[in-house]
Amino acid sequence: MYDAVVFDNDGVLTERTDRDVLRRAVRATFESFDVAPAEDLLDDFVAGVSPSRVEETCARLGLDADAFWRERDAQFAEHQCRATDRGQKPAYDDVAALDELDVPLGVVSNNQNATIDHVFEVHDLHRHFGTWYGREPTMESVRRKKPEPYYLERALADLDAETALYVGDKATDVQAAHAAGVDSMLVRREHNRTVAPEQMPTFDVDSLHAIPPLLEK
Repeated sequence: MYDAVVFDNDGVLTERTDRDVLRRAVRATFESFDVAPAEDLLDDFVAGVSPSRVEETCARLGLDADAFWRERDAQFAEHQCRATDRGQKPAYDDVAALDELDVPLGVVSNNQNATIDHVFEVHDLHRHFGTWYGREPTMESVRRKKPEPYYLERALADLDAETALYVGDKATDVQAAHAAGVDSMLVRREHNRTVAPEQMPTFDVDSLHAIPPLLEK
């Protein structure tokens, strides 16, 4: 049915990083520039921050936005890798379904390349995938992250896939799949039971084990 299947990582293959870990990473970022961040600023920079928000904040604080973002992504990668080593970012049990898939597989994540590489190494996930993309530590990568289809389209090109399924856990994953012209699957986990994306996914499922039967049709 599909030439390839591409996955998001956080909340799909491995559990999401605890928010407290990410808040500590943001705090460490600001402190490396001798800034003591307010609590609401920590929350703003945990996830989903826009390039304009970064630039506005850095301009107000007299910081170079590109240098700040490089440090932010470095701190995020370091803190998440440590959490993974401590067993705080486990793989979901249903990743066993990957062993049943006989089409090329890939990963596209909004997380950092360094984080994805380390998580995959710890959980022995590299062996499943022909290509994977996290973000480079640049402001340009923020502009290209999902729901933009940039990295998903690169993965599809790598896998030489004309038809594909993109598997995610967020509305932005569904949007990215739609923008790239491929089918989408929303996997329900504890953290997204009530998510109601404006663009409906092609499939709405409770487990990755729903994927193998689709490829048999």
